Amino acid sequence: MPLWGTGDDAAAKPKIGGRSQNAEKAREIYATAAGWSQVGAGRATTGKQDETLVAIRGLSTVLMGDGGAAALKANITSMNWNISTYSRAAGGSIAAGTALSISVNFNEAITVTGGAPTLAVNNAARANHSLAYNASLSTANRMTFVLEIAAAHASLQAGDVLSVNATNQVAAGGATIAGADGQAALITHAADLPGTLTAVA
Repeated sequence: MPLWGTGDDAAAKPKIGGRSQNAEKAREIYATAAGWSQVGAGRATTGKQDETLVAIRGLSTVLMGDGGAAALKANITSMNWNISTYSRAAGGSIAAGTALSISVNFNEAITVTGGAPTLAVNNAARANHSLAYNASLSTANRMTFVLEIAAAHASLQAGDVLSVNATNQVAAGGATIAGADGQAALITHAADLPGTLTAVA
């Protein structure tokens, strides 16, 4: 198995000791004009700069596909919940790291300018939720969306199941979301990418 590739899937990302990295580490690796890079600020130690792991000139513009225009654009490869449980009684805040939070991961570095991007989250039992883009919690290839909900708020009850169950739930909200080559990123994505989260009492 090669140690890296130029494709858009997780297997193409650089390996350490011949092994693919775990899901969290894989999300931190993205394509740039220089090659495969790893987010520095995504670790416990703050202030670290992003690091180029493998130099492949122009990787962000030659990734995957058949060479068509769509294949060359930044696109969403995965999503993940940033919390493992949500307590309805306690509520959630950004400061405590307990707010509803999902990260949207792209195959290359992106730039978000202006506007107010949102992510729609389906609540199977009642009205849906709208998570707002938070630039300070985001990284080079990752848009993080959050929603603070007060303790015991009626909008979220114990047992409610939350998911991103459609393909167009990221809304630019007037923002420009562009890849490394300046083209608008593709923000349509597969359904059910982050899986479900069930609120507890």
